[in-house]
Amino acid sequence: MDIISQLQEQVNLIASLAFNTFGTLQRDAPPVRLSPNYPEPPNSNPNPNPNSNPSSNNSNPNPPQQGQQQQQQQQPPPDASANFADEPKTASAALVKAAKQFDALVNALPLAEGGEEAQLKRIAELQAENDAIGQELQKQLEAADKELKQVQELFSEASDKCLNMKKPY
Repeated sequence: MDIISQLQEQVNLIASLAFNTFGTLQRDAPPVRLSPNYPEPPNSNPNPNPNSNPSSNNSNPNPPQQGQQQQQQQQPPPDASANFADEPKTASAALVKAAKQFDALVNALPLAEGGEEAQLKRIAELQAENDAIGQELQKQLEAADKELKQVQELFSEASDKCLNMKKPY
C-alpha cells in the first residue's frame, strides 16, 4: 500500500476516533449545572414512582416485577461512572497514538527535490509526455477503427455471397 493511501486511512481513523469520542461524551456525560443562579428545570414527571397509577387505589405494597426490571434497566450500573472517567483518557490516548502515526507517515513522505520551480518544471515535462502518449493512442485508435470498418465490410461481403449461393440438389 502506498504512503498516500496509508495517510488517508490514518485520517479516517482519526476522524472515526474523534466522532466516537464526542458521541460517547455526549451520551454518557453527567448533567452539569450551568450556573448557581440558573434555576433548575421543572420536573417533567411529577410522579416519582413510575409504577404507581394515581387513578387506581391499589393497596398492593409490592409493585409488579416488570416495573422493577424497567427501573433496573434505566439506571446505569454502579461502575458506569468509573468507566466514564476512564473513557476520555482511553480515547485521548488512542487519538494521540493515531496522530503520532500520522506524523510518522508524513515524515516518511519523500522530500521535494529542487523546490517549487523544479516541481513545476517536472509537472510540465510529465504533461508534455502525457500529451505525446495521448496523440499516439489517438492514432492507434483511428487505425483500429479503420481496420474494424474493413473487417465489417469483408464480413458483410462474405455473408452476402454465402446467402446468394444456393446448394445444388
